[in-house]
Amino acid sequence: MSVTGTKHHTLHSVAVAAPAEVVYGIVADVTKWPLYFGPNVHVEHLEQDDRAERIHIWATANGAVKNWVSRRTFDPERLRIDFRQEVSTPPVAGMGGAWVVSPVDGETSLLELHHDFEALDDAPDSVAWINEAVDRNSAAELNNIKELAERHAQLEELVFTFDDTVHMKADAADVFDFLNRADLWPERLPHVARLDLTEDEPGVQVMAMDTSTADGSVHTTESIRVVFAPDRIVYKQTTVPGLMTAHTGRWTIVEVEGGVDVTSRHSVALRTDTIEKHLGEGKTVADARAYVHRALSTNSTNTLKLARTYAEALRG
Repeated sequence: MSVTGTKHHTLHSVAVAAPAEVVYGIVADVTKWPLYFGPNVHVEHLEQDDRAERIHIWATANGAVKNWVSRRTFDPERLRIDFRQEVSTPPVAGMGGAWVVSPVDGETSLLELHHDFEALDDAPDSVAWINEAVDRNSAAELNNIKELAERHAQLEELVFTFDDTVHMKADAADVFDFLNRADLWPERLPHVARLDLTEDEPGVQVMAMDTSTADGSVHTTESIRVVFAPDRIVYKQTTVPGLMTAHTGRWTIVEVEGGVDVTSRHSVALRTDTIEKHLGEGKTVADARAYVHRALSTNSTNTLKLARTYAEALRG
């Protein structure tokens, strides 16, 4: 099987009503990509310094979850970031490119996203699949960056993170089993009415869940989870409620004297155009932050308390 062939090139661009330095800063901060970019599920730093980084990325491409390792190099003076996949996922044989930000004037800029790629065996079907994925993901990423940059003054208010921690006199392996076996949640969690889970690749879970609330209504959510045994699970909610543009999270288990501390972390990006529709006339971003924080914290804390009951019973 040949892994190299014709090198294909693509260019996508968008005009942004924001200073070039703001746009560059959004592209450079890879830790927030799952909140900022629809296709991105999780980004894990492998190496990092001021001028370069190695990252492991999980993202959706044409509806499938793919992952790869990339190296990025930074040129803040030229407002350019080059990237190259070290390990690609079929049908991609190799891929790289660059983000380039060009100032138009003090308040506007042009963002370009260059790609070059090769397909396994240079197969036409593979080339078409990659082109489709690059077109879809590039358009989504550029539009997301444009929206974020053009409201950058609000980002500190719209994007927030919080933790809930529960101490358990239990074994870490039992807690991890409870969190990892989400397919058993309808039996273990009273508020979960239905949960469909697929794990085509070990450690990558795609799930759809129906949860019931105190008022009797049922909400459907869809998520992708990446499992890092034996002590961490990260996820991205791919279908989000109307007050959010994005929601990511993680479960972490830390062994302490007498048991474990288990933490649920939520990171949320709010939208502003639906606040009054969902919360009532005159409600503000602050009201939306409080509402979302309370709802997510209540659900995850209830799950942690049930995990504690389950795992402590096993320890006896």
